[in-house]
Amino acid sequence: MRLLPILAVAMLLCTPALAEQVAPQAQPGGSLMEQGAKLFLRGLMSEADPMLDDMGRALKDIEPALRAMGPRLQELVVLMGDVTNYEAPEVMPNGDILIRRKPDAPLPPALMPKEGEIDL
Repeated sequence: MRLLPILAVAMLLCTPALAEQVAPQAQPGGSLMEQGAKLFLRGLMSEADPMLDDMGRALKDIEPALRAMGPRLQELVVLMGDVTNYEAPEVMPNGDILIRRKPDAPLPPALMPKEGEIDL
């Protein structure tokens, strides 16, 4: 199963146009290593094509949800600032999720005093 992500990345990097540049039809007289590499790349692409098609369809299915979540995620990023200032999320017995700030973390950007304000 660890091979699947590697294949997916390899396929994204090896578009058909790039693959044809890297592995054009085997030329008579090419070295056996060269011909073997070309055949390997073609086989890899034909194996991964169905997976990439499935990934594309899945992304199209969730695109509306991602677009709807976009503004809320941007608000969350502005509110939190740097995520490294937070502990790992903790799921409470009632299902609430707590994301605690680390004790030594600076104030998040949304809570920093504005210029001219008095920090109480």
